[in-house]
Amino acid sequence: MKFAVATAMRQEEICSLVWPDIDLASQLAIARNRKDLRRKNGNDQRVPLLDATGFDAIALLKEQRAASPLTERVFPSNGRSVGTAFRRCCRELGIVDLHFHDPRHEAISRLLEAGFDIPEITLVTGHKDWKMLRCYLNLRPH
Repeated sequence: MKFAVATAMRQEEICSLVWPDIDLASQLAIARNRKDLRRKNGNDQRVPLLDATGFDAIALLKEQRAASPLTERVFPSNGRSVGTAFRRCCRELGIVDLHFHDPRHEAISRLLEAGFDIPEITLVTGHKDWKMLRCYLNLRPH
């Protein structure tokens, strides 16, 4: 969940990350086949690994590498299994109406609150325009 808030990546994007797609020196990750309503494949995008949402993506990746040094995938879990485990945890804790996708909303709002402008946020999220991004912003008047 911390990595989801740090990167604004979707569940499947996180679960399909492999170590060769992570460049700690340039602080970039490649999100393979990122969701695009117009094209199903070939939507690879470089995603900046930031420390702007309250969680440091690079530090989280270094922790993950130390915890799983021999795996090819960064987070060696199937996306569906992660979703199932997340729903089960929410149910056991009595949390209603929380989805794994919600940290993406949170991350996008935090980026805007941190002073990122719309074009910068779209570089992180992969949205093509403001209209698509707008539904993710959950800002309060104060």
